[in-house]
Amino acid sequence: MRFLRTSLLLQKTVLCHGNRRFVSKVTVNKYDLIVVGGGSGGLACAKEAADLGKNVAVLDYVTPSPQGTRWDIGGTCVNVGCIPKKLMHQAALMRHQFANAKSYGWKSDVLPEHDWTTLSSAVQMYIRSLNWGHKVQLTEKNITYINGKGSFVDKNTIQAVNKKGKKTIIFGDNIVLAVGGRPRYPNIPGAEEHCISSDDIFWQQKPPGKTLVVGSSYVGLECAGFLHGLGFNTTLMIRSIPLRGFDQQIAHLITDHMAAEKMKIQWSQIPKSITKLDDGILSVESETLGSGETSFDRYDTVLLAIGRDPVTSSLDLDQAEVQVDEKSGKIIVDDEERTNIHNVYAIGDVAFGRPELTPVAIKAGKLLARRLFSDSNKLTDYENVPTTVFTPLEYSCVGLSEEDAIAKYGNSNVEVYHAFYKPLEYALPEQNHEQCYIKMVSFRDGSKPVIGLHFLGPNAGEVMQGFAVAMRCGVSRDKLASTVGIHPTCAEEIVKLHITKRSGLDPTVTGC
Repeated sequence: MRFLRTSLLLQKTVLCHGNRRFVSKVTVNKYDLIVVGGGSGGLACAKEAADLGKNVAVLDYVTPSPQGTRWDIGGTCVNVGCIPKKLMHQAALMRHQFANAKSYGWKSDVLPEHDWTTLSSAVQMYIRSLNWGHKVQLTEKNITYINGKGSFVDKNTIQAVNKKGKKTIIFGDNIVLAVGGRPRYPNIPGAEEHCISSDDIFWQQKPPGKTLVVGSSYVGLECAGFLHGLGFNTTLMIRSIPLRGFDQQIAHLITDHMAAEKMKIQWSQIPKSITKLDDGILSVESETLGSGETSFDRYDTVLLAIGRDPVTSSLDLDQAEVQVDEKSGKIIVDDEERTNIHNVYAIGDVAFGRPELTPVAIKAGKLLARRLFSDSNKLTDYENVPTTVFTPLEYSCVGLSEEDAIAKYGNSNVEVYHAFYKPLEYALPEQNHEQCYIKMVSFRDGSKPVIGLHFLGPNAGEVMQGFAVAMRCGVSRDKLASTVGIHPTCAEEIVKLHITKRSGLDPTVTGC
């Protein structure tokens, strides 16, 4: 791996102790592209630029969480997001599989006991293998990797400071900001001192025990889901609505399913303070919105999942005069990911108005590098981006929610087809399927493209990926209805949809 190529020397004079002069040397380097942020989007952009023959540097630095957790290169997805989340989600699903095995003829009278330390150690080992893989790829592509916190000196100059305080100055013709976001903490007593977030849960060796999860974003619902599934006494505290920005009928079906699985949900509540008692237990004071009533409960762990904020405060954006959105703090970009400064770009979660999804950042990074260093002019298409929420009952969607479709096109122009269905694998163990649901949002003219598709059930992401391709190709409701399904699968229920909400008929699937 190249550390500091094309070097120049900058002499910096510091005057102290009378007239005595101390001169320190700061290494300076020049690059075609500097990427600040070593997450999925930043690395994708850097590697693509290197493949196009450009001289590239990547800066990555992880400020420890308030609980002291830090990790290596790869960003949120690899270290504290998608990857460890899904592995723990998978571990939690196995509890149902073990319980269901008896109905399929497997003889077992005892549900296996889960060991948190074994799981967390295995997850951490896998993450470290991904960290190493990224570093190997940077070496192979001759990309300079600087483990330092980057900030602007001016629009072409970045200063990197490592954990020992050593400074490195580098120059870039083009600078891409891909620093992502970090969990938000509420301004209440004890939050930062005693609570953890998604930055910490996957790196804990000690079992979390009785846990309060505060927040109903996808992070909150996913973490509460796998903790409950692993057998921990879990309570989910929801201030207002679950999964803000997603289809609300589906969101409430998800929380209905969690409640049916015996997870405790505290609606319309917020934490007011967290106090650590002498025995190490956390005492949480909470308030019920509306009535103002307060209550206390005790937990081993409090996990905060109330949102994320962009990591922009340490970038010294004002030094380059880069503009941000005042409310969110995110960096304002145009269709080409360019900021108001012609050679400075932003991709991924730090960019204002972009979906906070790893594949989106990767796609944006690759296409940006091609536009910068080849004859490509292809832009990232942010329409019909699919996603999956890995709650115990998985939810995947692409396109508009029912609410957004009606708001955009009017109720009289929108037709919603839906169905409650029973996955075949749930039949023998009589597993709860009351919330397994599919919704297609379309125009009343069935020859026009489908504008939203929502699937709640097992393996939702695997089901939706193919339909997302069809949506991008402009598939209509009529085309889907004319497609022969694959039997017996959950996915076939999508092409079998025929009952509309407008009809008022029972949408429950019966028969084979």
